[in-house]
Amino acid sequence: MLMMFQLCQVMVILISFSSSITLLASDQLHPGEVEALRQIGKTVNKDGQLSLKFDDRCQQEGVVKAVLTPAPPNSEVNGTNECNCSITDDNYCHITSFQLKDYSLPGRLPPELANLTYVQKIDFTRNYLYGTIPVEWASMKNLFFISLTANRLSGNIPGHLGNFSALTYLSLESNQFSGVVPPELGKLVNLKTLILSGNKLVGTLPEELAQIKNLKDFRVSDNNLKGTVPKFIGNWTQLQRLELYATGLQGPIPRKIFHLEKLSDLRITDMPGPEFQLPNATIKRDNLVLRNINLTGTIPEDAWKVEKTLDLTFNKLVGEIPPNTIQRQFTFLSGNKLTGTVQDSFLQNSQNLDVSYNNFSRSPRCSGSNGNNINWFRSSSSYNNLSDLLPCSEISRCPKYYRSFHINCGGKDVKNERIWYEGDQDSESNAAARSYYKSESNWGFSSTGDFMDDKNFNHDRYTLPSNSNISLVDFGLYTTARRAAISLTYYGYCLENGDYSVRLHFAEIQFTDEKLYNKVGRRVFDIYIQGIQVRKDFNFTEEAKGSNRNFTRAFNTTVTDRTLEIRLYWAGKGTTSIPTRGNYGPLISAISVCSGNRTYCEEPEEASKKPIVIGVVTSAAFLILLVMGVIYWKLCYGDKYTRERELKGLDLKTGSFTLRQLKAATDNFNSENKIGEGGFGSVYKGELADGTIIAVKQLSPKSRQGNREFVNEIGMISCLQHPNLVRLYGCCIEGDQLLLVYEYMENNSLSRALFGAGSETSALMLDWPTRYKICVGIARGLAFLHEGSAIRIVHRDIKGTNVLLDKDLNAKISDFGLAKLNEEENTHISTRVAGTIGYMAPEYALWGYLTDKADVYSFGVVALEIVSGKSNSSYRPENENVCLLDWAHVLQKKGNLMEIVDPKLQSEFNKEEAERMIKAALLCTNASPSLRPAMSEVVSMLEGQTSIQEMVSDPSIYGDDLHSKLLKGHYQQVREQSLNSTQDLFPPSDKSWIGNSSTSAHDLYPINPESISLNLTETSSLIE
Repeated sequence: MLMMFQLCQVMVILISFSSSITLLASDQLHPGEVEALRQIGKTVNKDGQLSLKFDDRCQQEGVVKAVLTPAPPNSEVNGTNECNCSITDDNYCHITSFQLKDYSLPGRLPPELANLTYVQKIDFTRNYLYGTIPVEWASMKNLFFISLTANRLSGNIPGHLGNFSALTYLSLESNQFSGVVPPELGKLVNLKTLILSGNKLVGTLPEELAQIKNLKDFRVSDNNLKGTVPKFIGNWTQLQRLELYATGLQGPIPRKIFHLEKLSDLRITDMPGPEFQLPNATIKRDNLVLRNINLTGTIPEDAWKVEKTLDLTFNKLVGEIPPNTIQRQFTFLSGNKLTGTVQDSFLQNSQNLDVSYNNFSRSPRCSGSNGNNINWFRSSSSYNNLSDLLPCSEISRCPKYYRSFHINCGGKDVKNERIWYEGDQDSESNAAARSYYKSESNWGFSSTGDFMDDKNFNHDRYTLPSNSNISLVDFGLYTTARRAAISLTYYGYCLENGDYSVRLHFAEIQFTDEKLYNKVGRRVFDIYIQGIQVRKDFNFTEEAKGSNRNFTRAFNTTVTDRTLEIRLYWAGKGTTSIPTRGNYGPLISAISVCSGNRTYCEEPEEASKKPIVIGVVTSAAFLILLVMGVIYWKLCYGDKYTRERELKGLDLKTGSFTLRQLKAATDNFNSENKIGEGGFGSVYKGELADGTIIAVKQLSPKSRQGNREFVNEIGMISCLQHPNLVRLYGCCIEGDQLLLVYEYMENNSLSRALFGAGSETSALMLDWPTRYKICVGIARGLAFLHEGSAIRIVHRDIKGTNVLLDKDLNAKISDFGLAKLNEEENTHISTRVAGTIGYMAPEYALWGYLTDKADVYSFGVVALEIVSGKSNSSYRPENENVCLLDWAHVLQKKGNLMEIVDPKLQSEFNKEEAERMIKAALLCTNASPSLRPAMSEVVSMLEGQTSIQEMVSDPSIYGDDLHSKLLKGHYQQVREQSLNSTQDLFPPSDKSWIGNSSTSAHDLYPINPESISLNLTETSSLIE
């Protein structure tokens, strides 16, 4: 018995020892895989800069350790290489998952991975590897997962990927692949995730992709594809996530996509194409992002059931939002035409709500939001209202007007050279939907958007600190930056109108080179200033030639309504996974805005602090020089140049040119450069020494009324700057030579574009969008003259020949020779009425009653000419109607307004816009000036922001008035005399009808004999 017990003990010891020997042997990797790992370590390095070594054993937790030396700074590398010791019976362990994430490896993709025959998963996310996908990997029969996200792989996507038959996951995101999407990918029938975003792919999506029936996640954003969204996507019944940001594809989007039952995450943005309405689809969705894709109509009921993110920004959606909604984290509705009101119940369920840039009918509800974040910036229809710009503030009027503002974005107040930059750091709260203005200053910002997929919703992500170890010029200005996920608008308010210089300061302080894979990162966005896109696909890191380098971009713009807006917009391009997923969008460090083209500008009170002594000394010196100059001039010239003496005695606030300069610019006023001639004189095309193309108006020495209107035009237009006003560069006064220098208008006048010059063949074929743009442009220009400029001006001669067109067919109002200040207390002209028959308001032509409503009337006539293609002064309908305007009123009464639309347009026009334009024109030409709208209201009507009041105006309200009949008879008499006379268009009597009293309109184009200047004493004799 004892002996047997001892024998059993010996056997247990032997078995235990044998098991220990077996265990020690079983954690060893296969020698072939150990060698493969050694080769892989060399391949993924470049020039031996790094050392990557792998353990040759499988640890107890089932992983093979990888050691990288030197370790990347601030790195959280993820090298989980899993192993399995029971997968075979050869007593060796084998690697089943190869993962080197965030290592910044600089070498090539290793073909040696094919020797790890049991590997099922390869993950090289966020490295700096180059080359392409090795063909050797196709032999890995167990491989089902490949992620090569955020590297620098290039060339065409290899077709041999189609041989990886077991693949269920493939991500090539954020690389440099080019060429077309290979049709061979359609062979990957087991694929569930396919991510091709962030490359340079072109062509169409191949039809072969339709064979992937089990696809659940498809992303192809930020590419250069072409064609329309393929219909086969609507057949992917298992699809759960579809991401098409800025793909290059065009609409329309197949309706079947919206009805995919499992599609809980749908994101399509920045896609051109025809307008379409969002269909109602009873699909449970977590995220619905349909941004800038031409959506129209109302928001369907089921869209309000989206649970996490509803983003419908920058479309053309109309209608009202519901009184209530489900609890939702993000609701972005910015940039639409939504109306009505936002109810308290809706606000309380919206954690982050952005309704900026809409047409809601009443001021925002600043209470009742239950602590949620609401962006009300420009949310109401009163677009130029200060309370709309500064929602929920107590500021209703400007305490003063500024000439500059300077912002340190995302940081504190800081002084840089002479400029004090005010910080916006104290604005911090959730900037996913945020409107902020700086108290006791004149600027603010509006921020829109959530950084999706970052899984870390925290407000401090909207401002970024820089690495204190970096070396930057003006470091204090670049220690912080502000960013946004969709749109970031900085604005200045209470500004003086005029030209401004905008300087935007950038530095990439997030995608920095401390981690090599950050070089893969691309931050791309668009820049808009005053609503005009000034940079598309802007990548300041590329222009600065690297990160941690400050870069400044300057722009010139014009302020016309006391406000200036700078908007940075993420249009879906650039990387979204560097340094981690959910990082993208515009980023800016500082903004400097100055009046004029300067980098530093004094505010009015700043200038007043200068020593008074300087002003006194300067004034005395100027006075002495002025007296000496006058004495010298009188002694040398006497009365030789009477006209020059009269004009130079006036303070003409404009630039100055010499006669020599203008002779050189026009080749000594060569007849080949003549582009127009009229009562004022001739107009020549010229080119200054710096290459600027100009139009030079030369006053005829024989012109009797030229002095007065020459001075009037300079005095009026020199203080006006607006995109829809012709810009005056300066003048020249030498001897008997009077010249005005304007910007050159490539497309002549609206009159010539519509009616031609003597024949229809010389007319332009203006399509409807161009006509509509021109009409709105004229309205904006007049609104500025009447309401937006520092001085209120009545033009008095609005007509087609006084509207010029630049190279892009933008409308610019010209001819300010007849313009007058709008003096509300002195509305009657006692001596001289001037204008053009067919465009003059009746109260002004008959009784000399002049207000800005006279221009409104003229605009209405011009708007009818634009929509009809017919001239009011020369068109004679076949029936008894007197003119175009008369005919329009008849059609209005008959309910046939569309009959007036130019037949040359055929059916290629927007009926809704045309109807708005015609109705607005008829409202503007109402016989009663009190019933005509202001021009700012006309702009809102044309843009569809406000409805147009239905009103039938009888154009014959003065028809039975004897005064009117006598005046019309005299018009006709003057017209006949003018047409029959070729020598004496300008009789010397001040009491006569002067055929052209304008200083510019007929200088560019043939004289219109219906332009008149009427002395009211003669009018009185006619109507007494």
